[in-house]
Amino acid sequence: TCFATASGLRVTVEDAKCIQANAFIQAEIFQEFAVQEESVVFRINLSVLIDCLTIFGTSSLPGTSTALRMCYRGYGHPLMLFLEEGGVVTVCKINTQEPEELLDFDFCSTKVVNKIILQSEGLREAFAELDMTSEVLQITMSPDKPYFRLSTFGNAGSAHLDYPRDSDLMEAFHCNQTQTNRYKISLLKPSTKALALSCKVSIRTDAQGFLSLQYMIRNEDGQICFVEYYCCPDEDVTEGEL
Repeated sequence: TCFATASGLRVTVEDAKCIQANAFIQAEIFQEFAVQEESVVFRINLSVLIDCLTIFGTSSLPGTSTALRMCYRGYGHPLMLFLEEGGVVTVCKINTQEPEELLDFDFCSTKVVNKIILQSEGLREAFAELDMTSEVLQITMSPDKPYFRLSTFGNAGSAHLDYPRDSDLMEAFHCNQTQTNRYKISLLKPSTKALALSCKVSIRTDAQGFLSLQYMIRNEDGQICFVEYYCCPDEDVTEGEL
């Protein structure tokens, strides 16, 4: 689902009514950005969009880049993509669909219980080292030791990775109470694409254990955009299980 306003473009994707991803692309990042109405909303097939965007391949030839122009004439009209690379222009028309009501995780900053800002390399190392055969990733955030712990329970047994609050990778640490929640790794795996491109990640939880992962991505021109994931907890973990 795409939302366009004068301030930029927001693309929202959902899966299994358990996870929601939002990509925010500010108007300044585009060479030209114009929205005639206060807000424009439409829904398109994600895999078709990706196929169109990669019609010239996933990586450009050295010295060339693919230029993109997107046009939408309003309700009932298709989304038009004009892609140009090396003098070759391809035009794609993607049928738009009626927008469906999106999940409201009701996740606002006033309800955040714990928040950590980490340099992305720390989380990249964690995903590389932990056992991804585990069905769940357990996240512990606490004002006391172990402060921030990631745990998996895979074929090779349990694995834990701890980050002290004074770690060089830790940019901010605001934990009010000890929370331990588990999240399905199958739901978190898509977020590793944004993680790979990001420089910082904000990890937040609310009282219900809902998880927000906000990735800060800096492009080649130094401009910043954000990709945010919301994920519902798989289960609460009682002290007896720890």
